Amino acid sequence: MNLQQWLDYIERQHPKNIALGLERVREVAARMQLHEPARYVITVGGTNGKGSTVAFVEAIARAAGLRVGAYTSPHLLRYNERVRIDGIDAGDARLVAGFEAVERARGETPLTYFEYGTLAALWLFQRANLDLAVLEVGLGGRLDAVNLVEPDVAVITTVDLDHQDWLGNDRESIGAEKAGIARAWKPLVLGERDSPSSVLRHAYAIGARALRFGSDFIVDAVDPGHWRWRDAGGEMLLPNPQLPAPAQVNNAATAIAALRALDVELPQAAFAQGVANARAAGRLQRFEKKGVEIFVDVGHNPQAARQLAAWLRAQPRDGEAFLVYAALADKDARAVAAAFEGIGNLRWLLAGSLDAGVRGQGVDALAARLDATPAAQGERFADVPAALDAALARARGGDRVLVFGAFHAAESAIRTLRE
Repeated sequence: MNLQQWLDYIERQHPKNIALGLERVREVAARMQLHEPARYVITVGGTNGKGSTVAFVEAIARAAGLRVGAYTSPHLLRYNERVRIDGIDAGDARLVAGFEAVERARGETPLTYFEYGTLAALWLFQRANLDLAVLEVGLGGRLDAVNLVEPDVAVITTVDLDHQDWLGNDRESIGAEKAGIARAWKPLVLGERDSPSSVLRHAYAIGARALRFGSDFIVDAVDPGHWRWRDAGGEMLLPNPQLPAPAQVNNAATAIAALRALDVELPQAAFAQGVANARAAGRLQRFEKKGVEIFVDVGHNPQAARQLAAWLRAQPRDGEAFLVYAALADKDARAVAAAFEGIGNLRWLLAGSLDAGVRGQGVDALAARLDATPAAQGERFADVPAALDAALARARGGDRVLVFGAFHAAESAIRTLRE
């Protein structure tokens, strides 16, 4: 089978799309003789900022001369994006070999799509002679397939409301699940100032060494092009990330703390080079058409929306901002829309997502869930390409278009813009 045939096949091998728990995946990993995917391992969990933090860790480590593997999910345009070795997406033949190895080992054990992908990535990493593997945790933590790996450093970027059906209805419950990636007597890097007490309690209970943003490592603004990273061991003057959202400095700082927590000496120049070079698709990814700036972002929950709103407020413009919003049915669309209240010159264009599968919804259903927010009165379109075309037809030079709400929305927008 080719790669697409394998992806179609593994989607059918478990009755549920999500099935948290480590027993099945650990059993298959043992049959595959999966041990450590690299000499050092960093796992990155959290609600938002995971993919960007992985990108910063990967870029800095590669700038230091390390051979790095990165595993992220979901992908935007091609499955190959999920597995990178030395900065290059895994080719189809490699991924097929990984899926074949999983299939040989699993026997009658059912695996989800994500579990297949995780085991295949670990199998490839183990054979790639890596210095460092950076593994993005899926929606959870404690019961996530990535958590079968023993990390040298664990990272929790942020904790906020998302996937409540699986993780709990408040930050404390969700934090308890995320904290399951921490390991006894190993560093646990926390990328926000106010981590839930459940995370800190778990760290203290197992003896993990918590390194907290805002206390154990600190960020200072210096000038429009630079910022300073500080901890008890010293400080570094660094360039602003190319990733534009305000939260990206925090993500870069968290990545630096994770790498400094490893027992590895890295040249200081690598930190500056990596921060400047890190890229992550779909994170305020910029395009331009006829003098109109278009930004595409995968943000899909209230915390991510607040970060996007902060970015808009930090860059006031005379022109209008057209917000193309498409959300999956299991997201808190009203809270996302509420994050933008009070920002002037906004025009909402709502898009359906029926082509996103069982979690998709029509545009009328999305509008109904927005209640009395200004977004509920936005123009309605069947899908993201139609809404984006309309936004570009209405926009003039100096206006901005922001497409967001889901990975699916970002994928649709990027494909449309490239075509």
